[in-house]
Amino acid sequence: MDLALIWFLLIAVLWTGYFVLEGFDFGVGMLWPILGKGVDAQDTEKRRRVLLNTIGPVWDGNEVWVLTAGGATFAAFPHWYATLFSGFYLPLLLILVALIVRNMGFDYRGKRADATWKANWDKAIMIGSFLPALLWGVALTNIVRGVPIDADMEFTGNLFTLLNPVGLLGGLVFVALFLTHGAYFVALKTDGPIRAEARAFATKSGLVTAVLAVVLLLVLGLRDGSIWSWLTTAVAALALLGSIAANARGKEGMAFTGTAITIAAAVATYFFLLYPNVMPSSTNPAFSLTIENASSTDYTLKIMTVAALVFTPVVLLYQGWTYWVFRKRITTEHIPAPQDPGRISAGTL
Repeated sequence: MDLALIWFLLIAVLWTGYFVLEGFDFGVGMLWPILGKGVDAQDTEKRRRVLLNTIGPVWDGNEVWVLTAGGATFAAFPHWYATLFSGFYLPLLLILVALIVRNMGFDYRGKRADATWKANWDKAIMIGSFLPALLWGVALTNIVRGVPIDADMEFTGNLFTLLNPVGLLGGLVFVALFLTHGAYFVALKTDGPIRAEARAFATKSGLVTAVLAVVLLLVLGLRDGSIWSWLTTAVAALALLGSIAANARGKEGMAFTGTAITIAAAVATYFFLLYPNVMPSSTNPAFSLTIENASSTDYTLKIMTVAALVFTPVVLLYQGWTYWVFRKRITTEHIPAPQDPGRISAGTL
């Protein structure tokens, strides 16, 4: 196994980590108007602060995975990076802006006690969670299906090229899967009415996700499938159905693990469908970017491998410790009464 193939697999692992972890962040953000709606204004505010506190300690660490995936792609496969980030400039820019606005919502909604101020930032969190989930699905599904690339390794399409039926179906699958994943996370991290409502919602969204995902993976697999992609497709389907069954029995931990496995298997399916390409050309298969023609030199890949062996365990240990420290469930009873606007500190969620 050469280093280029190893880094292709490592990038797949990085995207898996990102979607498993950031996926429930997106899900919680999209669930804001559903699980965050209380019987009155005070109950609504407490519920939304509970939702925010479930992901508050971890969302920024989860985003490290996409930065690492992008950096690894730049260093290991510069031609892939150049074609992808220049050709997909607009959707990637929209994702970046949405993430920035969402993250500002996390930090700024608690700076004032004004209801309008909080409502506007709540909208930013919801939109900033929905848009990246949709666009990541659209972008990755189009990469697997193939996009117009010419002999100079340049993308010749535009944003509307990506908004085709299969690409949009991929975006809807990502949205539905992250909603389900996020609902399981809320059920795992909370107690009381929010927990019960999250479980009820997850059952419905899980069934919708299963239908959409089966259609998408069949469409992709029937054209480019291999024994490995069909195997991971089966794993994704069984894990998703298992998560729904576990949720029905009140096993939130098993349900959350099930959607995590579903996401991991779905990403593996995408990369098995890609192999040996990293960005297939729909213009002419001869113009496709492959693991070999898009990779860096062996010397560069050796340096990257040494750095990854040293720093990756440190990052994993730190992130694991963070999740362990903030493992307890929370309820609206843990949320203190609103403070005076002038007394709200920088760390208030």
